[in-house]
Amino acid sequence: MATRKCAAVVVGAGPAGVAVMGNLLERQLGSIAWIDPNFTAGRVHAKYREVPSNTKVSLFHAFATATQPFQKIVDSSRSPNAFTALSQLDQEKTCALSYAADMIHGLTDGLMKMDQVHALRGFVAAANLNEQAEWTIRVRQQGSPDLNIETTRLILCIGAHPTNVPVPVPGLNIQRLDLDLVLKPTELAQTLEDKPLTVAIVGASHSAILAILNFIQLANTTHPNLRIKWFTRHPLRYAEYKDGWILRDNTGLKGSAAEFAREQLEDDKLPVSDAGKVLTKVDCAGGRDIESAQYQKYLPECDYIVQAVGYTRDPLPQLTRNNTPLAMEFDHDTGAFHEPGPGPVISGLYGAGIAFPERVVDPHGNVEYAVGFFKFMKFLKRVVPSWVKGVQG
Repeated sequence: MATRKCAAVVVGAGPAGVAVMGNLLERQLGSIAWIDPNFTAGRVHAKYREVPSNTKVSLFHAFATATQPFQKIVDSSRSPNAFTALSQLDQEKTCALSYAADMIHGLTDGLMKMDQVHALRGFVAAANLNEQAEWTIRVRQQGSPDLNIETTRLILCIGAHPTNVPVPVPGLNIQRLDLDLVLKPTELAQTLEDKPLTVAIVGASHSAILAILNFIQLANTTHPNLRIKWFTRHPLRYAEYKDGWILRDNTGLKGSAAEFAREQLEDDKLPVSDAGKVLTKVDCAGGRDIESAQYQKYLPECDYIVQAVGYTRDPLPQLTRNNTPLAMEFDHDTGAFHEPGPGPVISGLYGAGIAFPERVVDPHGNVEYAVGFFKFMKFLKRVVPSWVKGVQG
């Protein structure tokens, strides 16, 4: 099997993987192997192009110019392009994630042309750390033989997918609708038949509110026989803009989701809003027994269920040390990994993105995990210098 030596290996080409590449290349680390099945901006392009952002356009623009390699790509791109499209939008408003996905795609294309970048279409099957603090990574390539890469730095930006949990009423014959599908209204409209249907939506997060919005738009247009039951345990929560910081910056509703929720879903608005004509709120607050009783009562009336209850990290490759399975925990402050306990730092292993986000604490002491394009970039600006200085362990 062929073997290549690289200064670093980056797994994943979504927004976080692209941000890692920009930061590593800016520090002229040397050759970098970049591994992804598609190199097409990850899930944000494949699943979320129609989703309205909860980030101002100006922050996507800031992401695109945050490193010298990115700036070089932007400057050398023939107009019009994804970057000029962003620059023509109102910088203080939000936008469809298609603009951000196209920006990531444009940066990816530029990065792949750089001499220091070895882009490999495929995935990491396994990675082993030896006594000399070197990783040997087996890459399963598409249409090519497996390849081994030796490196002292392995960076995981593997992404995440909507969390699936058991249906709250065991044995109930109800069809699941994947959240990714629900967040793509053009595909959702083609999937559902135009006949009397009731959809259960579980959750009150940003994605849950966007799901409700998409179904209500269908009910008001192509699917007039559609009805919604919304199962939620807590009041709607919004991001609140304070003096220089944002309360619930990562967990509160923002943008069009917040606007829609305030105008139509609050308890004093729902009975007289357009949403209230097709949506029934099922209050599940009050403890497990009350929640279970509400599901038992109302869920059997539904044909479909959508669970908007968070995201789960995508599977890790097989990680070993001296060919023994590696137990590890992520350090949300440094981007490194350590043995459980916390034990010693695991040499040369790092993570970023939605799979491995930064932990942040606001002025009120609330702990959140920072997920967002520019939040990934800020985290990496802070921690990548320590990744580059030398291998910990």
